[in-house]
This record gives sequence, structure tokens and C-alpha cells, in this order.
Amino acid sequence: MASQVPPGVPVDREQIFGMAQQEMEYRVDLFNKLTQTCFDKCVERKYKEADLNVGENSCIDRCVAKYWQVTGIVGQMLGSNRSPLG
Repeated sequence: MASQVPPGVPVDREQIFGMAQQEMEYRVDLFNKLTQTCFDKCVERKYKEADLNVGENSCIDRCVAKYWQVTGIVGQMLGSNRSPLG
């Protein structure tokens, strides 16, 4: 969700700061959603040990990779104004 300003359009410092703040909030929200989604999907509720086991680690790796892949695809589609259905 990177904020883009067309070249040649004047932008003041407050606008730049506002866009940077909005971008940071978006990235924090995205990270929080990723963390919660993958945790809920991959980590057992009954903690048996302090560290993640091999299965949980593997699940989290796949979950994060898929989440970023889908986020990238959606971002590209929104940027090109294409329909996700083709």
C-alpha cells in the first residue's frame, strides 16, 4: 500500500509525514494480521514445551510464505485495477 505521488506534484512536509505514518500503520497492521493468522493456524493451544516443535516451525514457514505471496498478488492486482477473477 505504498503511497505514490505523481512526479511534479508539490508535496509539503506534513503530507510526507502523514503518508509515511499511514504506510507504517499499514505495515504494522499487516504484520499483526500475519502473526495472528499463522499463530492460530500452526501453534497448538496446549503448550508442551517452551520452543516450537519441528511441525509448528514448518507450518509457520509455509504460512508466512503463502501470506506474503498472496499479499503481493493482491497488491499487484489493486495496482493494475484488474479483477482477481481474470
